Amino acid sequence: MAKRDFYDVLGTKKGASPEEIKKAYRTKAKELHPDRNSDNPDAEAQFKEANAAYEVLKDPEKKAAYDRYGHAAFEGGMGGGQRPGQGGYGGGHGDFGSAFSDVFEDLFGDFMGGGGGRQGGGGRSRATRGSDLRYNLRVTLEEAFKGAQKSITVPGSSSCESCHGTGAEGGAEPQTCPTCSGMGKVRAQNGFFTVERTCPTCGGQGQVVKNPCRACGGAGRVENERTLSVNIPAGVETGTRIRLAGEGEAGLRGGPSGDLYIFIEVREHELFQRDSMSLFCRVPVSMATASLGGEVEVPTIDGGRSRVKIPQGSQSGRQMRLRGKGMPALRGGSVGDMLIELAVETPVNLTTRQKEILREFEKIEAENNPQGASFFKKVKTFWDGMTG
Repeated sequence: MAKRDFYDVLGTKKGASPEEIKKAYRTKAKELHPDRNSDNPDAEAQFKEANAAYEVLKDPEKKAAYDRYGHAAFEGGMGGGQRPGQGGYGGGHGDFGSAFSDVFEDLFGDFMGGGGGRQGGGGRSRATRGSDLRYNLRVTLEEAFKGAQKSITVPGSSSCESCHGTGAEGGAEPQTCPTCSGMGKVRAQNGFFTVERTCPTCGGQGQVVKNPCRACGGAGRVENERTLSVNIPAGVETGTRIRLAGEGEAGLRGGPSGDLYIFIEVREHELFQRDSMSLFCRVPVSMATASLGGEVEVPTIDGGRSRVKIPQGSQSGRQMRLRGKGMPALRGGSVGDMLIELAVETPVNLTTRQKEILREFEKIEAENNPQGASFFKKVKTFWDGMTG
């Protein structure tokens, strides 16, 4: 049976670029793979035919010979398909693992858990970056206002001093893994299907430690606690994140350390409530002061005092603003305000004389209480409407 043209097999045209040829082969491999064509008995043969075509067309020398002589370039009577020191094409069957491995991870990388797990140089990198760490730090509102220097104790790991982070006794360099030859991956052939897996000997590192360090067990790092000094800038809020580069978990076998992220939580204050850069302070005032007017002294977050004038006839809930007495912006440049909210207190535990004075005051109060008069007038109109 005559062999089909390799370009027709892949569904591309003569003169196609290497990228176009690989793309065409990837499409055919997905279309013809026997696992996806269990009801097609010819799928395996067609799949192998596509593999043979790609084995030739992906190689510039073989492709040039095929473009000139066709299939005859690789048959016994034609020496054009042989390279110096190499055998011929072998009748067009090719090496299945060589061709299919070019697109193996493109087709099945997600299924096999590949793709993002490659390390530079085909998995040869043995050094692994340490994990990032998180530390939750609570500060007072005063510390958030002024800024502070805090000392924290962080559990984690650091590079082993005995082996200098290599994981080998005496600081010796790890050796190339004999199982995967430093690739970090091994291939297993099952019929026409090739599966690539992480090397079981080195765990994908590409190198092994023959004499593990006794201090760290070959990891290159040891568990310990560290005390760090953290600068808390003025203006931090709950949720502010501070990054300390390189202060996270130590890397594996000499790899770079991770980072330490400090998350700030500002404690609630007994006098002030915070909303971004604004502060709120609820200040109780007597009924007499609210009625007659006066002054009250209020605290400020910087530890100072401010005198606030209370206008006559002030009601509960009335707010007054103290500009520039709030919280600073995280990176400086501006300061918020403090809002004073009045809470008019009703007197309790009155003496007999105080009660007499209030009853006398109540008799003449109606004409000086327009809000109350207006409210009860509306209530009377409402009731009259209901009965009518």
